[in-house]
Amino acid sequence: MKHLRLAALPLLFAALLPSARAAPDPYAARIAKVLKATPLIDGHNDWPEALADKAGDARWSMDLRHLDPKIYHTDIERLRAGGIGGQFWSVWVSAEKPELQQVKDTLEQIEFVHSLARRYPGQFQLVTTAAAVRAAHKAGRIASLIGVEGGGQIDGSMAVLRAYRDLGAAYLTLTHSRTIAWADSATDNPQHEGLTAFGEAVVREINRLGMLVDLSHVSEGTMLDALRVSRAPVIFSHSNARALCNTSRNVSDAVLREVAKNGGVVMVNFAAQYVSEARRVWNADRSAEIARNNAPPFGGLHIGDPEAAKQALAAWEKTHPEPVTTIGEVADHVAHIARVAGVDHVGIGSDFDGVSALPQGLGGVDRYPALLAELMRRGWSDADIAKLAGGNVLRVMAAAEQVAAGMKGEPEGNASVEGLDKPKT
Repeated sequence: MKHLRLAALPLLFAALLPSARAAPDPYAARIAKVLKATPLIDGHNDWPEALADKAGDARWSMDLRHLDPKIYHTDIERLRAGGIGGQFWSVWVSAEKPELQQVKDTLEQIEFVHSLARRYPGQFQLVTTAAAVRAAHKAGRIASLIGVEGGGQIDGSMAVLRAYRDLGAAYLTLTHSRTIAWADSATDNPQHEGLTAFGEAVVREINRLGMLVDLSHVSEGTMLDALRVSRAPVIFSHSNARALCNTSRNVSDAVLREVAKNGGVVMVNFAAQYVSEARRVWNADRSAEIARNNAPPFGGLHIGDPEAAKQALAAWEKTHPEPVTTIGEVADHVAHIARVAGVDHVGIGSDFDGVSALPQGLGGVDRYPALLAELMRRGWSDADIAKLAGGNVLRVMAAAEQVAAGMKGEPEGNASVEGLDKPKT
């Protein structure tokens, strides 16, 4: 196994050298030392879905060692260059689909993650526990975990949730972009003021299974309800500080303080619209401009003339340039979460291959060392960098495993939405 570790080191050091536009000395040696002892773990990468969307059936057999960086943020060579030690692969499917279809598509996405380990056994190792993450890292492989990114993907079934766990799922994000029958989303109109009784039962079953409760994408009411109900620490697999970028996708200081009490971790997202307040406002203004110019079937200054609408948008963009988002702003979110919740409660959840715009200097999976170097430049110690890189989420995983061990004598959750939430007549 030793040759696997040694083969990965030159790529990591290349990412740290100035010629690779990454961390300059004196940070390179410090980062390499930290990542040798502690696996760098990313809480969220959408590569499986990006490959499904862009490559289709070819994804099952195409060479994934080197891909066009203009199309994908991820490939095996860049993962190695970035020093990644563990990756939660998102098996997202659209919340717009019927939930039964979501289950089928989720199973296909899970199978693709399994196929990564079969096709590249020297690179990837499927794991579900903190100890297995450390063992894979020690063996020179990328510990691969599975994150199911939306409660709709269980179709209201505890049995489906358990089946996902049996297939290696490590977390369930309680909602994605839409409010579902049992939980409110951050980006949809609330219907439940948080979790319903069935939603609370889902959280308890996740605890019993030793999975992680993921609160990215959920409303603040859902966050608070889950934090109240969960016996284990929770995660936010890819969310930022709302105090710095005021979107409902991010985490308020009030919730950050509850995360600290719970023992959980908020894993910082690199998506420009969740990092930069200026970028968030620009996105909203641009969307409004698109609607102002052409909003079929009845609205818009250039309704029925898409070419004129396109030219009008181009003119608007010329006078309203897209704000630049920087690696320093990402570091600001890390620092804010560490300041409010504590350094034990922050991690990294890039959202690579799930977003269209990234900060300057964080354009792909080879760039993690640049963020760590920026924090070292600000005075972060090696011990705190290790917590951010992977130590905190490993602690959360181990705690969730302990909770599950303590719940072994409890019966399986087999409630239904109809049984718990529908009014009795």
